Amino acid sequence: MTGSLGWIFLAFILYLAMMVVVGAAYAKTNSSSEDYFLGGRNLNGFVAALSAQASDMSGWLLMGLPGSVYALGTGQSWIAIGLFIGTVCNWLFISKRLRRYTIRANNSLTLPTYFENRFHDEKRVLLLVSSITIVIFFLVYTASALAAGGKLFNLVFGVDYKVAMTIGAVVILAYTFMGGFMAVCTTDFIQGMLMLVGILAVPLIALGFVGTGNLNSVLDQSGVAGGASSYLNLLHNGGQPYKFIDIISQLAWGLGYMGMPHILVRFMAVKDEKELKKSKGVAIIWVALSLAFACMIGVVGRAYLYPTILEGGQTENVFIAMIVELFTKDIKMPVVGGIFLCGILAAIMSTADSQLLVSASSVAEDIYKGILKKDASDKKVLHVSRITVLVIAVLAYIIALDPNSSIMGLVSNAWSGLGSAFGPIVVLSLFWKRTNFQGAVAGIVTGALTVIVWDYIPLAGGQTLGASTGLYSLVVGFGLSLLAIVIVSLLTPAPSQEILQEFEDAKNGNI
Repeated sequence: MTGSLGWIFLAFILYLAMMVVVGAAYAKTNSSSEDYFLGGRNLNGFVAALSAQASDMSGWLLMGLPGSVYALGTGQSWIAIGLFIGTVCNWLFISKRLRRYTIRANNSLTLPTYFENRFHDEKRVLLLVSSITIVIFFLVYTASALAAGGKLFNLVFGVDYKVAMTIGAVVILAYTFMGGFMAVCTTDFIQGMLMLVGILAVPLIALGFVGTGNLNSVLDQSGVAGGASSYLNLLHNGGQPYKFIDIISQLAWGLGYMGMPHILVRFMAVKDEKELKKSKGVAIIWVALSLAFACMIGVVGRAYLYPTILEGGQTENVFIAMIVELFTKDIKMPVVGGIFLCGILAAIMSTADSQLLVSASSVAEDIYKGILKKDASDKKVLHVSRITVLVIAVLAYIIALDPNSSIMGLVSNAWSGLGSAFGPIVVLSLFWKRTNFQGAVAGIVTGALTVIVWDYIPLAGGQTLGASTGLYSLVVGFGLSLLAIVIVSLLTPAPSQEILQEFEDAKNGNI
């Protein structure tokens, strides 16, 4: 190992050790399942904001999205625009009412429990259906994070992909297993700050070396499709004019926010509405900067790394390659480079830990205690949740074993599945009092099955419907789920007076 890599390695070791220490520190504070899954609803505004957005963005923010822009141009920024709109709507319209309703609905600790209590589901059908949906799609989502970690260690240190992925998985498991929700949120807060510093500094420094006046000419030299003017055109993609269906598909990523359990749980856990109001501004500013500069990384990286040109799956490594080149060659400050590389690791870990915890809560709190053993003690639920964290991590690890796994592809499928299954029912359960139990079941099942059929079953001449039409499954899944909820709710009996009163209480803040 060279001297530069040695310093980078030291930064990684110190960072990983700090995450484990945080987990150990919070392990002593978990005396109940509410502590483990929601931190006793005692989350402050800044931590809630940064942990929500850090857990949301994952490795795709610093690898998948910049890689897409690097390869195809700024047209790929429509995804970022859609996600920004979705973030703003989620914080402005969903966060406060969801927090109120989960308290009014028998202090619900998880999204499936909220559905059960919201619709007075005594048969616990909603609990089972939603918990299974969460576990299935979070397996794929967690796999994307582990794959990103493997690629990071492999590229920087030359460590075998599988060995690298194992190291990352073990550390994530350690602090999630021990510390629960508060450990995850505290580490996500640290990781969110680290991600932001890296994503702002690196492209600006690299642009300084390229020179703003030279950017277009270097992009042309690098062979971008259609030339620099097309590459920098928001309405072009890979040198070709964008199709309307492509723009709609990318903007539709924003719909997914309303159905992401690992983001929604932060709203549920905030200490009070005053802290929640503080969170909104912090989160919106953070996500605006992060998405804009992630796209900038793709463009500047294309010019800065030239004459090296990344191809195929290697395009997702553009940010890593920029940091290594910048801080070991142009600026000989490998420790700083190591800290920025830890920012990428932070993006990966901050999503994986949240997904593991939400999956664990679905299995332990919702399925085990909610259905199988209703008299289970808090101690037993904690024990089952920790076993679940381990099992989910192992299964995700198996999915991610292929080193050619596309981070963007894995995230896309999981995001669509969760957004289609839960987004429409979350929105309507909070804003349409006529929504009933039958409609909720129909919406979740329709959304989840639509994505599975659209993305995984070759029904169109050997191709999936997604591949043949070019339409993102979230557009179809979200729309059909929304229709299913409305139609089935109107065709079946109206909610009871008690449910309607709870709706009004949550709406008016009488909790």
